[in-house]
Parts: sequence; C-alpha cells; structure tokens
Amino acid sequence: MSYQQTTLTLPAYARGIHIITPVIEEALNKLIPQSSKAGLVHLFLQHTSASLAINENADPDVRLDIEDWLNKIAPANQLQYRHTLEGADDLPAHFKSVMLGVSLTIPLINGALGLGTWQGIYLCEHRDYGGQRRIVITVST
Repeated sequence: MSYQQTTLTLPAYARGIHIITPVIEEALNKLIPQSSKAGLVHLFLQHTSASLAINENADPDVRLDIEDWLNKIAPANQLQYRHTLEGADDLPAHFKSVMLGVSLTIPLINGALGLGTWQGIYLCEHRDYGGQRRIVITVST
C-alpha cells in the first residue's frame, strides 16, 4: 500500500454550504498516480468552526435548507452561551462542526472519487468571516 498526501488551502467562503467537489478532484488529479485505480481518499479539515459533508449536488435549495436547519438547531446570540469572545457566530459554528464533522473517507474507484450520481462534497462554512480553510488530503492505494 502506498500513501500520497497534500494540504489544500481553500479561499475564504461566505457563510453557507459550498460544493467543493471540483476543487478536491483537481487536487487528486495532481496527487494520485495514473495507475491508481482503487483505494481510499481521506479529507481532514483543520478547523473547528467549519465542517465537511457529502450530500446532494444538484438542487441548490438543499444547501440553503440545511443551512437554515443548522441555524435553528444552533442559533447565534444566545444569553446562556459562555464562549462569546470570538463573536456571536463562533460557538454556534463549533456546535455545527461537532454535528457534521471535519473528516470524510471516500472510495477511489477506477481512479476517481466513488461518489454517487447526486453526491457532492460540501465545505460548510459556519462563520460569517471564516477566512481560508485547509484540508489535508490523504490517498491510500
């Protein structure tokens, strides 16, 4: 088994859920050898106020509805929150990151991400001004 690894730095995204599948695929094309047909791709987001997820890539309303749902579950500006030094959106961002997670493992099938027809990789930016985000991509073949 061999391993390849790189760190991808994403530009700052607005708060919301963003499909980053093409960016991940581009990084993978530079990373994996042409002969690699099967393996695992692991994505690890090095942040605590954003998350990664896989879900629908066709209808943008799905991403908007998920964002609305997350905001209802973890609203900003709650008086009972103790962690407020980094802004009203910070603690809810941590809650959302805990719920969705910061890593994904995806099969490599015939040299490509083994996503389903309607699946895309999401960067879920939970902060109003989150800044650049780093994803460590590790491929085992």
